[in-house]
Amino acid sequence: MATTAQSPAGTHQWSRSPSAHKALEAHYAANPDTRPDYPHKWDTSRSDIYFENRWEPIFKEMRAAGPVHYIPESPFGPYWSVVGHKAVQHTEALPDIFSSSWEYGGITILDDLPDIPEEERMRLPMFIAMDRPKHTGQRKTVAPAFTPAEMKRLEDDIRQRTGETLDALPRGEVFDWVNTVSIPLTTGMLAILFDFPWEDRDLLTHWSDWAGDTELATVRALDETRRGMLREMAAYFQLLWAERAQKGEAPDLISRMIHSPAMNQMDPQEFMGNLVLLIVGGNDTTRNTMSGIVHALDRFPDQRKAFEEDASLIPNAVQECIRYQTPLKHMRRTATQDTELFGQNIAAGDKVLLWYNSANRDESVFEDAEKLDLRRENARRHLAFGYGIHRCVGARLAELQLRVLLEEMHKRRLRVHVAGDVQRVRANFVEGFRKLEVEVTEF
Repeated sequence: MATTAQSPAGTHQWSRSPSAHKALEAHYAANPDTRPDYPHKWDTSRSDIYFENRWEPIFKEMRAAGPVHYIPESPFGPYWSVVGHKAVQHTEALPDIFSSSWEYGGITILDDLPDIPEEERMRLPMFIAMDRPKHTGQRKTVAPAFTPAEMKRLEDDIRQRTGETLDALPRGEVFDWVNTVSIPLTTGMLAILFDFPWEDRDLLTHWSDWAGDTELATVRALDETRRGMLREMAAYFQLLWAERAQKGEAPDLISRMIHSPAMNQMDPQEFMGNLVLLIVGGNDTTRNTMSGIVHALDRFPDQRKAFEEDASLIPNAVQECIRYQTPLKHMRRTATQDTELFGQNIAAGDKVLLWYNSANRDESVFEDAEKLDLRRENARRHLAFGYGIHRCVGARLAELQLRVLLEEMHKRRLRVHVAGDVQRVRANFVEGFRKLEVEVTEF
């Protein structure tokens, strides 16, 4: 096994329950009147449209009316929706005008709530939520973990773990692809990147879910539970930091931070923020695309047939599946000055939402955008990884994991059929599957 770190648990028992999903569902079951209200028909911050998979027509109607729209009222306050591919790309290309900094509001639709005391606010600075020049130095620290050379070094391990996972799949029975394939493969990859104790790797998924759920973060009754989960995450990683600080340079992400002038003086909140970024970015996105791939191939049997008949399609299929799935729906920017954006007057301080899921369905760029097309010539134009200085630093690793999964499925002539319950994630930030019951056969 690639990881060698020992668990720092000692006598401490790290919390593994409740899960973020179960905590939120239990809260709403007990308090049905507290579900948020969405008065505007184009308020795409509502999570039910994603849970019920009915978001595409809403964005299509918005794009037909223009690339940028003002939403005056939502549970997250007023905001601008940027829904066109060209407009999203243009906004991303102007980071000095459209800030990512946590000091202005950060990268999600969430705002600081005025009724929360300062000492109780969970501000988590991270390099994706910073502007230049601080963003540049911290990104450069992490970027060497995702170079082509590092991908080559990691590929054999990824291929071995993927093959072993696929070989162990049950035959002739229905099982959950999310828990059996997507979560183990992505959690294992994160454990390797952090040199995280293997026996505790399930904690990475647990923390990712508590940190990355924007709707959960608006429920005041769950604030203390959420803070407790994130404090445990910070305590665990601080123990790993102390241990690695006694050692020399190493390729794992914690060691890279320790030996970086740009990151080794981080305060605890900033350390935790960057951990949340790397865990959510490395876990939710790839995990959900691994599920999205098999769901899409089942939904479009002609494309599954093309995949089965021609393995040379796999590199482009990876790009198309990422476009089609778009694992993170939005990123937020905040205007630093009065400006004009595709005919709309944006005021300094305004919240601007970049909807990647809509940009990747833009008919002016992608023909038949709502269909999966593994031969799509411009699939690489997708914006699922963002654009410009904040483009996903781990994009190569995500592409590698997905390519290897498709290659190993093809090598085994593995066909995956959706054969039972399909539950999507109820969220406006992460796009994914909570459960995907399938059965496997061979082609």
